[in-house]
Amino acid sequence: MYDDILLPVAPGSAANDAVPHARSLAERYDATVHVVSAVDTLEHTLSGPRVASLADRVEAGAERRVETVTTELEEAGIDVVGNVIHGDPLQVIKNAIEDTGADIVVMPTHTRTGLQRVLLGSVTEKIVRVSPVPVVTVPMADRET
Repeated sequence: MYDDILLPVAPGSAANDAVPHARSLAERYDATVHVVSAVDTLEHTLSGPRVASLADRVEAGAERRVETVTTELEEAGIDVVGNVIHGDPLQVIKNAIEDTGADIVVMPTHTRTGLQRVLLGSVTEKIVRVSPVPVVTVPMADRET
């Protein structure tokens, strides 16, 4: 039923509760998991040494996150491919659905309320609306900071 699973992960995010769900689906259907992290550096609108430094840190965080998740899945015997892609997260994920031939997307959703939800929305909500394939959303657990 599912041969290719797309698992978007946020750069530098310490947790992604969607990983176990993607792993479970991959084990059940002997599928490949495509881990993708979008790096939106805003370099097209901002410039200077501070922006470049921030961009480097964001990219390094994305690379670490993809490596952590791919290693976790590989150790579980899952076929996995990881990529860090520059661009708007919504567009990166939309393109990755097509480029990977994903049959399903598994991604976390953060609980936002009030004005923050109205102003920011969520990439997950947007993907649910535009995805040509099913999207499984996994609520992120509340964590103490």
